[in-house]
Amino acid sequence: MHTYQEDKVVQKNRWWILVAVSMFTFMSTLDGSIVNIALPTISKDMHVPMNQSEWIVSIYLMMVCACLLLFGKIGDSWGKIKIYRIGTLIFVFGSLLCGFNHSLTFLLFARVIQALGAAMTMATNTGIITEVFPMHERGRALGMIGAFVSLGSIAGPGLGGLILAHFSWAYIFWINVPVGIITMLISEKFLPKDITLSGEKIDMGGFAAIAATIMTFFGGVFLGQEHGFLTTIPLLLFALAIISFFVFLYVEKKVKLPLITFSIFKNKVFTMSLVTALLIFSSNFFVNVVIPFYLQSARGLSPSYAGLLMMVFPFLMVIGSPLSGYLTDKMGPEILVLTGLVMLAVTQLMYMFMHADSPLWYYVVATAIMGLGNSLFQSPNNTMVMSSVTKENLGVAGSLNSFARNLGMVIGISLATTILYDAMSSKMGERVTTYIAARPDVFIYGMKITFLGSFLLCLIALLLTLYRVKKQGGIRKHV
Repeated sequence: MHTYQEDKVVQKNRWWILVAVSMFTFMSTLDGSIVNIALPTISKDMHVPMNQSEWIVSIYLMMVCACLLLFGKIGDSWGKIKIYRIGTLIFVFGSLLCGFNHSLTFLLFARVIQALGAAMTMATNTGIITEVFPMHERGRALGMIGAFVSLGSIAGPGLGGLILAHFSWAYIFWINVPVGIITMLISEKFLPKDITLSGEKIDMGGFAAIAATIMTFFGGVFLGQEHGFLTTIPLLLFALAIISFFVFLYVEKKVKLPLITFSIFKNKVFTMSLVTALLIFSSNFFVNVVIPFYLQSARGLSPSYAGLLMMVFPFLMVIGSPLSGYLTDKMGPEILVLTGLVMLAVTQLMYMFMHADSPLWYYVVATAIMGLGNSLFQSPNNTMVMSSVTKENLGVAGSLNSFARNLGMVIGISLATTILYDAMSSKMGERVTTYIAARPDVFIYGMKITFLGSFLLCLIALLLTLYRVKKQGGIRKHV
């Protein structure tokens, strides 16, 4: 037996395997976004300013980004399922630690452990599914994973608000423990033993360099927001980031088995689909950062009500994603990706014209369009990424795809907060790094400029895709 496809037991249980992997994928991406809505609560509770509490979100995403490619490679070498299993354990343990209200430092430490586990599962999930499912169902299965990734990254604020309405913020993390244990039991029962092990040496030099690049660059951005970008520490960190990036490129060219096979980027469709995904995930996180403060602080809604309003998005995503997967097989991915991107750009424009007393239906309509646009875009774009590479590169493509999404989220948070605080500061005429209670007008001004930035991201993504479709000879019908 050389593949899981020939193993009757694995094939009988393949949908259970998808359920287990999807549930964990949902939890690990959810933990990038669920904390956002609790930030006002946590910063009050721990007496830390808003921009310091943003670290609870950022450090998780930074860690995941830094380790994704490494665990993708380790998974190929020592066995994806083994790494996935260890990851689930670490993640659940980290979630348990996060809930102990000790101090900001302890919470950040627990988030790092959580992120390590999350990175292990995220780096291996697409690979496991690709190996388990036969070709003709692979698109549907990968579409499911993709749907759970985007669902997890967007359902956060809604679910978080509902939990906060009834429990303390610790339960945002603790809810992962029972769910995680159930998922681990399902995995224990149905996941097979690893059969494809490359046993290759891991490129640790490349990992050290890329991890240093990510940590120093985003560290610089977040510290720069607090103290100004042209102060010593951010500038030092940016310089270090540039140096480590060049070290990374140098190491990758020299080693026999690099972390990233750069030749994969010669594949234009693959590269442009990745860049588009990165841009859209960034733009989604603009919404994730700004809207909780808009609904709770500027409009004074309770966290649970704000959470319910933010559920419009994932709700439409759940309806739209299966539909979009089905249409991908019928119509081909191009027209769906384009329609989705147009809808996303329209939403950002609608958000730009929103003010503190806009009717709530206006927000709901805009968010609904965004949810549909997102679901139309994600699944076909995933298909384009995964079907544009050869079988040997599936593992690399899978972890690069996760990497692009997570990088998109971190870029989204850092860009959105930078634009928001800068616009608010220029309106106030002094440095602002938090919501000013008496001045909603300052925040609304910042919000408009932030969504302008987000609109530009969607626009670039749309133009890239138009160019890509043209290059491939127009919109093709599927036979």
